[in-house]
Amino acid sequence: MIINVCFGTRDLERAGRFYDALAAELGCGRTNETEKAIFWANPGVGIGFAITLPYDGKPATFGNGVMATIGAKDRDQVDRLHAAAMANGGSDEGPPGERPNGFYCAYWRDPDGNKMNAVALG
Repeated sequence: MIINVCFGTRDLERAGRFYDALAAELGCGRTNETEKAIFWANPGVGIGFAITLPYDGKPATFGNGVMATIGAKDRDQVDRLHAAAMANGGSDEGPPGERPNGFYCAYWRDPDGNKMNAVALG
């Protein structure tokens, strides 16, 4: 069972603004932050997502082929999450739409190059 996803960042403040916008759309918020990390979750759930400056002091890099998926409540929320990502420094990796597998998804990268997507569950 995965209880947390964490991405590295080169700029904690910039990444914080980016993920605050996505978290707001999902109805969750920051649950904790330190000098090196910020954590988000739904109230009472623990940590669901985090960003961190790498603890080894080396530059943060994204994993090629690595992606985190957000379960959206419906197609409209997929659209809004993609729009929030684009409006806050993200780059498009695939606009909202139905995919060959029948899922309605959108794909983006955060300002550090980490890849995410949202898929409509409802």
